[in-house]
Amino acid sequence: MLSAINLEQPVYLAPGSTDLRKSIDGLAVLVKEVFELDPFSPCLFVFCNRGRDKLKILQWEHNGFWLHYRRLEKGRFEWPDASYSGPIAIHYRELRWLLDGLSLNQRKAHPKVAARTVI
Repeated sequence: MLSAINLEQPVYLAPGSTDLRKSIDGLAVLVKEVFELDPFSPCLFVFCNRGRDKLKILQWEHNGFWLHYRRLEKGRFEWPDASYSGPIAIHYRELRWLLDGLSLNQRKAHPKVAARTVI
């Protein structure tokens, strides 16, 4: 899966479609100029194509970028449309839902619990 993932690492989705012919440099420019975020920050930046069957994840780690690519053989990602302005901040758990073909709005998912003690 993704290299050195911190489950608390911020994840940003690019709503709508992105031309996935863009490589690392092109996606980093989108992050910097369109999202007004730092592509060198410890975040995951996720982009999806028009057909919603491919996505790329841009990730900075130590001294270089990772570019993760996923192509579905069947089905489509439940991707937010372009009606959103700017990037959509989600949690890593929600990214896993998207990668599994689920919606970001999982009503049946167990809520995150921050337990502090054991009874």
